[in-house]
Formats: sequence, structure tokens, C-alpha cells
Amino acid sequence: MKMKTILTAAAFAASFGPLFAGGEGWTHDYEAAKKQAAEEEKNLLLDFTGSDWCPPCMRLTANILSKEAFRDGVEDKLVLVELDFPQNEAKISEETKAQNAKLQEQYAIQGYPTLLLTDPEGKPFAQTGFRDSTPEEYVAHLEELLKAREARDEGFAKAEKLEGAEKAKALVTALNAMGLEDAMVANFYGDTVDAIKAADPDDESGYVKQMEMKAKLAEFEAEVNSFARNQDHEGALALVEKTLESGDFEGEPKQQVAFYRAMILAHLKNFDDAIAALDEAKDIAPESELAGRLDGFKMQLEQAKQEEEAGGEEGAGEEEEAAE
Repeated sequence: MKMKTILTAAAFAASFGPLFAGGEGWTHDYEAAKKQAAEEEKNLLLDFTGSDWCPPCMRLTANILSKEAFRDGVEDKLVLVELDFPQNEAKISEETKAQNAKLQEQYAIQGYPTLLLTDPEGKPFAQTGFRDSTPEEYVAHLEELLKAREARDEGFAKAEKLEGAEKAKALVTALNAMGLEDAMVANFYGDTVDAIKAADPDDESGYVKQMEMKAKLAEFEAEVNSFARNQDHEGALALVEKTLESGDFEGEPKQQVAFYRAMILAHLKNFDDAIAALDEAKDIAPESELAGRLDGFKMQLEQAKQEEEAGGEEGAGEEEEAAE
């Protein structure tokens, strides 16, 4: 073959781009990947991505996941699965599209990129996403997350030797250590949840109460969001006030409800009340993760208040000049 022909063929192939955004070493076939992982005694890395519309997804792929240093660093530990949700749906087959939609629901994916580490059966044990790092640093990050599977398995093995509430507490500890979304736990660890309930019918571990509280909070959030979609901010605020007065929530869930109150007040530009609401929310659970972020939100509201007041003064000045 002449050199010109070789170059033309290479350019023609390159015009279509790689089959996978991550390039060599990745697959779209989830079931085949699970089979390979079982045969090779590896775990899976599932990359839920939007390859042609999601900026952090594209940066993660271009700077890390497609690099040889990344592939070399994980090839003996992980089978790589790209689950793409592109705007240009012609990039993936109808079969792959249907598979990805099913997995998106099954793994309760809320945003992109989401990367999950799972065992060969597909049961997740760790979750991560975009990180501004080198391929080598990301490999080290994944190696730390891989330890979560060992901790999970050790926790479950420990629980098997226990009975009653102590068994339930050990199972709860193992579940919580993975840091997975509640829906993901329900979809993949339902048998463990059932075992907790059976071992601890009086709920000494507090797990059932915690799950009920989270379900109630999700119901509240769905109702608030319904008001927001209809631009009924007064209705949303009334719901929040009613919920806080009901006493149905305590601790961190109550703090989250109170945070909604502050944000709605801010949207209504009642900045003084919103700032006071943030202080009240922080006092509910001052050591929580959310409490650690409230000071930042408060600074943003104080700045918004100053800008609003400055704008009002400027507008009043213009009106006076016009009157003169």
C-alpha cells in the first residue's frame, strides 16, 4: 500500500473519533465486563458520563481516563466500563442505550460524571467523580477506594458471628462505611437491610428509624420542589414552616428542612430573615457536614443583601435626579 493511501485511511478513521470516549481498554458491555471481572478476579469501574456535552466528564476523560498511565495503573485491578449518555445518540447502539438507561436507574445516578467501583457481581462499594489530578493521582485515589470492598466484606463476615442488635449494628457500620446513596443500598443490599431488621426488631441500632426519616425527608423535598416548579415560593415557605413546627424531624434532617427555609427566604430577597434562618439551621446540628458549609452560604447572602441595597440606593438617586 502506498504511503498516501495509508495516510488517507488513517485520516478517514480518525474523523469518526474513538469508539469509546475513554479510548482503548474500555467496554460498553456491562454483562461481558462482569464476566471478565469474575474470571480475572478484578473489580469493575463504571463511568457514567456524557461524552459530548458534560464539561467535567470530557475533562476527566481527556486528562485522565484516556491516558496510558491511567490504564497501566489499573489494568491488573479493574475492568473499565463506559456508560455513555451522549447528546449525539448515534454514537451508541440502541442496545447500549437501553442498557445504560437501565443501569442509570439501577445505580440511582444523579449527576455526571459518576464513577462507581463494584465487585464482579456489580454490587457497588465506593463512589467518586471528577477530580482535578494527574492520571497517577487518580489511580492512587481509586486504590484507596478499593479498600472499601475489603472493609465491607470484613464487616459482613464479622456480623455473621454476632447475633441480635450487635449483628445489626455491625451490618449498619459496614453499609454506612461505603457511603452509597440510599437508593443504591436499597437496590443492591436489600438482603442486608432485611437481615438488620430481622436481627434487631426493636431497632436498637436506630437504622430503621434513620431510613424512615430519610424517606420522609425525600417526600418533603419532592413536595417542596413541586412548589418550586410552579414558582409558588410562598407555598413552599408555608410548607417548610409547617414541617418545622410539626416536630417530625430532628437533628440533621431538621437542619436540612431549616436550610430550605433560608434558601426560599433568600429567593424572596428577605435577606435579613434568610441570614437569621441560616444561623438557626446551624444551631440545630452544629457538627454536621451541612453546618460546615452554612457560613459560606451566609457570606453569599450578606453580599447579595449589600448588592440589593446598593442597587436600591442607586435607583432612588436616579429617580431624584429625574424629578429635578
